[in-house]
Amino acid sequence: MVDNVQAILEKGLAALNATNDPNELENAKAQFIGKQGEISALLKQLATLPPEEKKSFGAIVNQAKQAFEASLNTRREAIANEKLAKQLAAEALDITLPGRGLAAGGLHPVTKVRERIEALFHSMGFAVADGPEIETDFYNFEALNLPPDHPARGMQDTFYVEGGEVLRTHTSPIQARYMESHEPPIKIIAPGRVYRVDSDATHAPMFHQMEGLWVDQDVSFADLKSVIVSFLRQFFERDDLEVRFRPSFFPFTEPSAEIDVKWSKGWMEVGGCGMVHPNVLKNVGIDSEKFTGFAFGIGLDRFAMLYYGVNDLRLFFENDISFLEQFK
Repeated sequence: MVDNVQAILEKGLAALNATNDPNELENAKAQFIGKQGEISALLKQLATLPPEEKKSFGAIVNQAKQAFEASLNTRREAIANEKLAKQLAAEALDITLPGRGLAAGGLHPVTKVRERIEALFHSMGFAVADGPEIETDFYNFEALNLPPDHPARGMQDTFYVEGGEVLRTHTSPIQARYMESHEPPIKIIAPGRVYRVDSDATHAPMFHQMEGLWVDQDVSFADLKSVIVSFLRQFFERDDLEVRFRPSFFPFTEPSAEIDVKWSKGWMEVGGCGMVHPNVLKNVGIDSEKFTGFAFGIGLDRFAMLYYGVNDLRLFFENDISFLEQFK
């Protein structure tokens, strides 16, 4: 097994050294140390090993991951320096040029999509809630049925900050805080920035989520389906849009489902949802025998990509004026 770890590491280092393209570099990162990456997958083998082998094998895999990350950072810096050197050599500053003046600005496309979605949910009676982006472990994890030893924590690559707090990995803490300070009925959406250690064509370390919550007496999965289907058909302006709900797992909902829409190339996942887990209601002081609720979550950046036909998430955040001007 140790030889296999070394072979995968050498393969990953070769992939990094074989490219000068930043995009290919990030794709290599996803291939080897992303959630489904080859090095990351080795850690899943720990469950099959005898106890006496787990510690040593885990250490070897972590060393391989650290070696890959170190090489990745070195290649990033080298490519960036090479690009800067070429740019400096090619550009010259003409200080005699007149000023460019002040051009009219416009809203960012993700902001426009967020406002559009907020308006649609407002029409269905949902209020907008907000909360801090630096969160405690309790609100980001434990209140949402994710205790310290819960394996689902591994699904979220978390940024930790000094003092044991985290950059929130989802906007669910807003829901927890709101339920803790408000009596049902509760009907809110929680949009905002969230942070995870991830970066490729469809993921970014900072991205935007919007989660929804409805808690009241006799709220059912039928209510959830009705709200989601109505929202999606209004957002995409297609009354015939096909929507399906696939059984899934989330620690904070039970039952849970993935939300798919029928797109030009087949079914495409656009979010997750489910009935609020009784443990979550209990953690925020709501009687789960009297009240039920549903929650759902979508990625605002992904919806902006679909709405505007953009195929690379990073285009939204590269500050390319020629790209952003299209949305004014």
